[in-house]
Amino acid sequence: MKAIIIEDESLIARELKNKIASVAPDVMITETLPSVKTASRWLMENAEPDLVFADIQLSDGVSFEIFERYELKCPIIFTTAYDEYALRAFKVNGIDYLLKPVDVNELSKAIDKCRTITENKTKLPGNLQELMQVLQNPAANTKLYKEKFVIKVRNNWLPIMTKDIACFIRDNLNYIYTFSGEKYITDFVTLEEIEELLDPALFFRTNRQSIVHIDAIQSIKPGDTKKLFITLKSPLKMELDISREKAPGFKKWFER
Repeated sequence: MKAIIIEDESLIARELKNKIASVAPDVMITETLPSVKTASRWLMENAEPDLVFADIQLSDGVSFEIFERYELKCPIIFTTAYDEYALRAFKVNGIDYLLKPVDVNELSKAIDKCRTITENKTKLPGNLQELMQVLQNPAANTKLYKEKFVIKVRNNWLPIMTKDIACFIRDNLNYIYTFSGEKYITDFVTLEEIEELLDPALFFRTNRQSIVHIDAIQSIKPGDTKKLFITLKSPLKMELDISREKAPGFKKWFER
């Protein structure tokens, strides 16, 4: 199978290429394209590949613009740093989504699904145009996020509005920190459970131990190993680190 990668972060593109080689040696990456412009030009001048791996947010736009211009018949596997609610509604056969950093097991399953469709010359189910419209117009597929967390304080139950929460920190237990500096224990067992309930436009999973609200960030400092370190606003003033794998996705999330 011949495939192309559409990804504007060279490090992530290389890592994805290596992961593809490790789980699917028969998939040959013929080109890595860093933007909407270069991908559009390449598709105009070359034969359609058997498979496309495409980041959603690119430096000069979103990859959906490419597929609006070129009605590809091959399977497309989208990759994204954002756990967008719309993505989960469209896990259709032949069009898949992988969250960054890409898990090799999920990657293998997605490639196997696409390989079956390509080898059997099966028509892709689902309407890519409809898919793109929904993803570009999230109001059409609105998901309701948690508005408050109820915290037990002594013998009382205290409501904490989600909009007042600066971050969630895992330290044996899961803690809620508010913008005003209060700290509470939440009954949720894992940060994964909490992450599912939060608006990804406002909250980012910085690492295994923390989730941060975009308005809680005071400054961002790059590290020597391409990691990032963010400092939260007063009165919290705590520092959280972001791995080099998550750093590109965080930058896009923070800048949009």
